[in-house]
Amino acid sequence: MSDLLVDVRDLVVDFPVGGPGAYVRAVDGVSFTMGPGHALGIVGESGSGKSTVAAALLGLHRGTGTRLGGTVRVAGTDVGGASAAELRRLRGATAAMVFQDPLSSLDPYYAVGDQIAEVYRVHAAVSRRAARARAVSVLDRVGIPDAVRRSRARPHEFSGGMRQRALIAMALVCEPRLLIADEPTTALDVTVQAQILDLLHGLRREEGLGLLLVTHDVGVAAESVDELLVMRDGHAVERGPVAEVLAGPADPYTRVLLAAVPRLDAPRKPRPSRETAKTAAGVAGVAGGAGVASAGLSEAASGAAGGPGGAGGAGAAVGASGVAGGDGAEVPVVEALGLRREFGRGKRRVTAVGGVSLAVRAGETLGVVGESGSGKSTLGRMLVGLLEPSSGRVRHAGDEARGIPAGVQMVFQDPVSSLNPRRSVGESIADPLRAAGERDEAAIRARALALLERVGLEPGHYDRYPHEFSGGQRQRVGIARALAPRPRLIVCDEPVSALDVTTQAQVTALLAELQQELGIALVFIAHDLAVVRQVSDRVAVMRSGEIVEEGPVDEVYDRPAHPYTRQLLDAVPVLDPELAAARRHRAVGPS
Repeated sequence: MSDLLVDVRDLVVDFPVGGPGAYVRAVDGVSFTMGPGHALGIVGESGSGKSTVAAALLGLHRGTGTRLGGTVRVAGTDVGGASAAELRRLRGATAAMVFQDPLSSLDPYYAVGDQIAEVYRVHAAVSRRAARARAVSVLDRVGIPDAVRRSRARPHEFSGGMRQRALIAMALVCEPRLLIADEPTTALDVTVQAQILDLLHGLRREEGLGLLLVTHDVGVAAESVDELLVMRDGHAVERGPVAEVLAGPADPYTRVLLAAVPRLDAPRKPRPSRETAKTAAGVAGVAGGAGVASAGLSEAASGAAGGPGGAGGAGAAVGASGVAGGDGAEVPVVEALGLRREFGRGKRRVTAVGGVSLAVRAGETLGVVGESGSGKSTLGRMLVGLLEPSSGRVRHAGDEARGIPAGVQMVFQDPVSSLNPRRSVGESIADPLRAAGERDEAAIRARALALLERVGLEPGHYDRYPHEFSGGQRQRVGIARALAPRPRLIVCDEPVSALDVTTQAQVTALLAELQQELGIALVFIAHDLAVVRQVSDRVAVMRSGEIVEEGPVDEVYDRPAHPYTRQLLDAVPVLDPELAAARRHRAVGPS
């Protein structure tokens, strides 16, 4: 067994919870091995224990009160029995870790090159100058342009992809034998994700590195590893060569996991026509006008009619939903006319959005895709009035928008930061109703309870706080809060990017159901092109603040007209290791 790079036997990890002697089991009897130069992917949902296993390889649980059982050996070192000095030598020199969020992993006060050099000096008896030179060398190795100059920059001056490259450089600086990458591409757009995966593949090929990749994205694992280990609730439920597991999964959970992965080549699920959605909006308006259960679940579908801030009456509901104008012609729920937004002044002025025009109608979902920095989030914030355009106009149901208009809501990427940690989730859902002028506290609470149920949570969750929920549950709370004031339009800004594939599928299915019931318009901003195809009717592709292509989603995806759209589609991970290898071969040449 001495030739094994990693040897994990019956690993058990118990985390302390509550009072003395109380523990919860995070990992239960996991075993696996890795040879030098091999790549193993650990996949599973949030809470499956995959990151806990990765942390155990470096002894990161030591000193936290965590109980560990079984044995973990890395390059011959018994991690559980190693001294503090042995662990220091192991971390960085033998095995190194790349974390999910580079912004929180890098010190904001120090230059990136200095931080990498400091890691090198911990493990090697070299001068500051030699350490700096080594830092520049590894930054250049991971593809940072103008590495000498950029080494003096601080983390906030790097893009997300460059920060991730800097973390990989820090991990490589001591030439480790094992690289542990924990969700290294989760927050990156598809083209940068493809670049990072190609970089990891190149490092394995050229440096002989072993790679342990922890990810909830099965497509990312398919492109990057030799073997898959599938985890669920702390257990390893399946392991095998990646091609075999993907082609013929043996465990039912693995089949569920693969079925939830959004795919570019999968047929879209049938969606109701916009005529059906218009009817839903109209029927909802009739229900609201008839005074159906003022705060109950039926009113969750009451559109803009009735209740606080509503116009009241069926006809008003139809007009507010953007179904018909005064002359019978359909009026868009939201319309952007030549929107432009600039940041900064003088020579530092940057154009985030430059002259965008679009329209979204009732019951329609417009997907907006593009790389980080393309302007898609800035566009979404202007559509809901959170940002004023430098020039151009936004119309809601045919009227000029002033500030934050009634009838529009936003669902943000990170529900943790968008929910007040000091308020219960029920009160967070109720707040928009109070802001709209509702004063009947009994009606407010009843509606919030009904919305909790509608998004798949329980009425008993009303008095719980955000930290007591999983990521997917918190996003459901965010959706319920957006629905509370009966919006005509919801803008979703990366609403599922941080969620595992099964939770992602649940949230997107929920949005589709709600849209069918309420006839609302959705703008769905995302960097995951496969998700956008599944949820959208039309798609707008943004690059450098402009829309370079727009049209029906199947037409744009199947017959992209713009080279940039083709580039984005080509970068999407595929659930076929042979196809991924062939694509990489075409891109970089033979190994």
